[in-house]
Amino acid sequence: MAKKGMVRLAHHKISDGAIHRVPADLRTALVSTPAVRAAWGDITPLARNEWICWVISAKKTETRRHRIERARKELMEGMRRPCCWAGCIHR
Repeated sequence: MAKKGMVRLAHHKISDGAIHRVPADLRTALVSTPAVRAAWGDITPLARNEWICWVISAKKTETRRHRIERARKELMEGMRRPCCWAGCIHR
């Protein structure tokens, strides 16, 4: 069983954000690559929250898919927060 604030997908644990839970589509992208999983685990809950909020704030399905792929790529490149975004309004 996963601890509070953690989501299990297969045998990979993915931590939630400070406020937001990791949605299934983002979770799938995060566990797809070991480097992305490691990067996600290395950022703070507040930073994870920013990525999650940025993804779920997309109005169109196409935009959401694009943001998920961009998040995966940018996390692999070492980015810790979404670029050029005002930030989560829920904190």
